[in-house]
Amino acid sequence: MSHQVLARKWRPRNFSQLVGQEHVVRALSNALAQGRLHHAYLFTGTRGVGKTTLARILAKCLNCTAQDHPTAEPCGVCPACTEIDGGRFIDLIEIDAASNTGIDNMRDVIDNAQYAPTAGRFKVYIIDEVHMLSKNAFNAMLKTLEEPPGHVIFILATTDPQKVPVTVLSRCLQFNLKQMPPGHISGHLKNVLEAEQIPFESAALSLLARAAAGSMRDALSLTDQAIAYCSGEVRETETRAMLGVIDQAYLLPLLDALAVQDGPRLMREAAELAARGFSFDAALQDLAVLLHQIALAQSVPEAVGEDLPERERVIELARRFDPESVQLHYQIATLGRRDLEWAPDEYAGFSMTLLRMLAFAPGDAPVARAMPPADAVPAPAMASARSAGERAQVKTIAPAALASAANEVLPPTRGELHTASAVDADWRQLAESLPGLVRQLAMHCELLERRDDRLRLALPEGQKALLASVGDKLRVALAEQLGRAVKIEIELVADTRQSPAAERAREQAVRQREAESALHDDARLQTLVRECDATLTNIRPRAVSAG
Repeated sequence: MSHQVLARKWRPRNFSQLVGQEHVVRALSNALAQGRLHHAYLFTGTRGVGKTTLARILAKCLNCTAQDHPTAEPCGVCPACTEIDGGRFIDLIEIDAASNTGIDNMRDVIDNAQYAPTAGRFKVYIIDEVHMLSKNAFNAMLKTLEEPPGHVIFILATTDPQKVPVTVLSRCLQFNLKQMPPGHISGHLKNVLEAEQIPFESAALSLLARAAAGSMRDALSLTDQAIAYCSGEVRETETRAMLGVIDQAYLLPLLDALAVQDGPRLMREAAELAARGFSFDAALQDLAVLLHQIALAQSVPEAVGEDLPERERVIELARRFDPESVQLHYQIATLGRRDLEWAPDEYAGFSMTLLRMLAFAPGDAPVARAMPPADAVPAPAMASARSAGERAQVKTIAPAALASAANEVLPPTRGELHTASAVDADWRQLAESLPGLVRQLAMHCELLERRDDRLRLALPEGQKALLASVGDKLRVALAEQLGRAVKIEIELVADTRQSPAAERAREQAVRQREAESALHDDARLQTLVRECDATLTNIRPRAVSAG
C-alpha cells in the first residue's frame, strides 16, 4: 500500500475534526441546522489554515444523502460524501482561479450553472484564489451572484480579500479563518503522531509549530519531513538542524549581557554567532520571539507555554528586565531585521542592532563599560574613582579634546534646580508603581489638582501620541491603584516643570555633576590624565537603588 502524506491522510472530513476555526464552524453549523443557507460564501485567510478543506466539508453538508435536507453532521459514508472526499463528485466543481483567470473560463462556469445538479442536492462551485480573476471575469460573475439559480452554491476562497471587488464581497457571506496558534498546532501534531505510533519529543513539536507560522498544512508537511530526517522519529536536535533554527541557548547569552548592559560580552556573543555561520536574519527573528515570550512572562505569565523549551530561562529573564526595556528591545530587533539588507554586511547590521539596544537602555540601568587593561591605570587612581562612587572610561586621545569633555555631559533641563518636595511625593510614588507604557505616561504628567474623586493632570504636547495609545489604560490603572473610581482630567500643555519625569531628570543631572566633580577634583586621577595625555569620557553616576 502506497504511503499517504500526513497532510492528506489527516485532512479533516467533518466540522468536529477542524482545528482552530471554532468561530466559523459554529456559525455554519447553526445556519445549516436552521436551514438558513446563503448562495455565496467567501472564506479568507493565509495559506494552509483550512479554506479549501472547509469548503469541501460544507459541500458534504449540503449534499449528504443520509438525511433528506442539509446537515451540519455529514455521514461520511454515503455516495455523495465518499465521492467528495475522493474528488469524484460530479456536482462539486473546483476551479483554480490562479490558472483560470479569463472571462471565457467564467462564462463556462455561468453557462454550466444553469443546469440542475446530476447526482446531488446542490451544484457547488469552489473557486480558489478568487482574487486572481480578471476584472472582466468578476463582472461576468456578478450577474450570477446577484440572481443565482436555487440549486447553485458558490464557495470562494482567497488569501488576499483586499483584491476582491467590493461588488463581489457585498454578495457573499464572509468568514475569516484564523492562523493557528503554535499551541494548537503542536497539540494536533501530538495527537497525529500518537495515532501513527511515531515516537516524538515535545520540544521538537514546538519547533515545528513555530516554523509552520500558523499553517496546519505546513506543520504536517514539516512533520513528514522531520520523520524522514530523524529516521522514523521526531527528535528535537535533528528537527532543529533540519529547520536551520538557531538554538535558543545561543541567543539567551545575548539577553544575559543586555540585562546587565555588558557591551564587551554582547559583542563577544555576536562574534560567536558569526563564527558558527548562523543566519543573522533568523537570529533577529528568534531574538524577537524570545523578547515576546519575556513580555508575556511579565504581563501574562500563564500565557507562556509549558512546553516552551526555554521556559525557565524566559521566566528568569522576565525578572531581570523592566517591561519598557523589553518593549524597546523587541522594536529594535524587528526594525533591525528589516534594515539588514541595507547594512554594509549582515554582521554589521546585526551587531549595530545589538548596540542600539545597548545605547537606548533606561537611564537608571547599571552599565558595564569597557575599561583599559588593569596595568594601564594605577590602582590608587582607580580605587579613588570607585570611592567617589563613579564609573569612567579612560582612553588616550589628543590633549585638546580635554577641553571639550564638558560638552559631552548632559546639562540640567532647567536653570533652576528643584528638590523632591517640589513634586507631590504621593503622585510620584503612584506613577512609579504603574506598569509599562502606562507608567511612562504617568511619569510625564504633572499633578495640577488632587481631590478625593478627581485628579487633574498636565501633559506635554510632545507626549500626545502616548496619551492616545494608553490614555484609557492609565485611567483604569489609576482607579485600580487608588481603590476607587476617580475622574481623571489630562490637559495638554507646552511643557511640565513638576512631573515625576522632570524631577527625575533634574536629580539625574545633579548626580551627573556630582560624579564629574568628584572625578575632576581627584588629584591622583587628574595627574594620571595629564601624564597619559588622556581624557575622561562616558562619566556616569552610580545607579541609585530602587529600594
